[in-house]
Amino acid sequence: MRTSCLQCRRSARHTQRALYYLHSTELAEGIIMGSARGLAEGTAMTERLRLDELDRERLTARDKGIPSRAVGMTAAEFLATDPRLSEFWSPLVVLDDAAIAHNLTAMSGWCRDRGLELMPHGKTTMAPALWQRQLDAGCLGITLATMGQVRTARSLGLGTIMLANAVVDPRALSYLAGELADPGLRFTCWADSIACIEAMEDVLSTHGAPRPVDVCVELGAPGGRTGARTVDEAVLVAERVASSPVLRLAGVAGYEGSLAHDRSEPSLRVVREYLTRQTELHERIRHLYDDGDVYVTAGGSAYFDIVADVYRTAGAGEPARPGTGRTRFTLRSGAYIVHDDGFYRQVSPFDGARHSEDSPTLHAAMHGVARVVSHPEPGLALLDGGKRDFPYDEGLPIPLRVAPELGGPWTSLRASVDAMNDQHCYLRLGEADAAAGAAPVGSVVALGLSHPCTAFDKWRMLPVVESAGSDRVVDIVRTWF
Repeated sequence: MRTSCLQCRRSARHTQRALYYLHSTELAEGIIMGSARGLAEGTAMTERLRLDELDRERLTARDKGIPSRAVGMTAAEFLATDPRLSEFWSPLVVLDDAAIAHNLTAMSGWCRDRGLELMPHGKTTMAPALWQRQLDAGCLGITLATMGQVRTARSLGLGTIMLANAVVDPRALSYLAGELADPGLRFTCWADSIACIEAMEDVLSTHGAPRPVDVCVELGAPGGRTGARTVDEAVLVAERVASSPVLRLAGVAGYEGSLAHDRSEPSLRVVREYLTRQTELHERIRHLYDDGDVYVTAGGSAYFDIVADVYRTAGAGEPARPGTGRTRFTLRSGAYIVHDDGFYRQVSPFDGARHSEDSPTLHAAMHGVARVVSHPEPGLALLDGGKRDFPYDEGLPIPLRVAPELGGPWTSLRASVDAMNDQHCYLRLGEADAAAGAAPVGSVVALGLSHPCTAFDKWRMLPVVESAGSDRVVDIVRTWF
């Protein structure tokens, strides 16, 4: 009886999807076969975000650090004047264009060689201009963390979105039901319980969603974040999704980064065991999938090498099985675009310290700049940037260089930051540098930063210099947190 009911509901869902696509005149030919297969063929052309809307916004005195002469200009107008970093006020977070380009190419090629898709986590930067560069480099779409972020992304024209989270807020579900009328939207979210499925069904059924929502079953682990705690529990969730008339089972998902925090052997073993269970879940529910494409997805920015290895064993890069859609083995790493000098330098498999012949090296493409405002006692300097300006949750800023002004010339600095206030860093100078009078009042210090996710959220606008050490500003990146 249960099997018959499941088959009836799946048949109803297929009929609903077919009618939607049959009557949609806006769909490209490659999408008309259904949302999942359309995802495979309809994203061959790079998505174009509506960045021109951002370009028309004018810089204001509320944008931290911009030169006074830039107030009232659009970013394009300001950039046309060939600005220099030395014009900006401190403190700042500065991006490196050459390093970003290197990181994009490195990660894109590495994923392609291993049969992996990449849907980088957009919440890292919440910077549509950087999302566009990731899409241009071959990314399938963008991952986001909240429905608020999804709404922001949709307002700028993003069409392929994975929400690495569940949607149970009735207002967010109502919004999603309306967005599903856009045939160009390819949206996938996660669910880890039957309660989550029921919350989605209540709203989507009431609002008459025009097509089913793609849902990946999330597998977690004891002590981890969200996700069904066992494969058996996850199978029950998958069966419930497959029987729903308003949802479509679209694969399995999870996040291994919450299970470890370093690259010790025990940590790597825990990550590998979790990912192996995830691929086992995929095999156990394969009979529940329809003939559209599905995801198997994991991969923060610390253990994506382990993800790639486990996914290779599970079939990444292999053609679809007869009578089935393609399985898209997908990484969601986000921090790679700028890397860092702290946490990810310690744990990323692509950092230069653990570089291997078959993997590229990522370059730190963001750094802080702060000015020395006080020398209250020997060996101690206070900088004008603090917790409101620089990340501190995964390690304090790392002094790298010092210069008389933002434009350089830069010299190495032996120092450390051992405390931060809201607007100050406590810079402890090494004995030799302190004796030599390094970092006098008025000089500027370049700081390595740790954890991109909590660097970008402190800035509405970030200048982008041509390359490391360059004074030439070639872009202005806006964030939308």
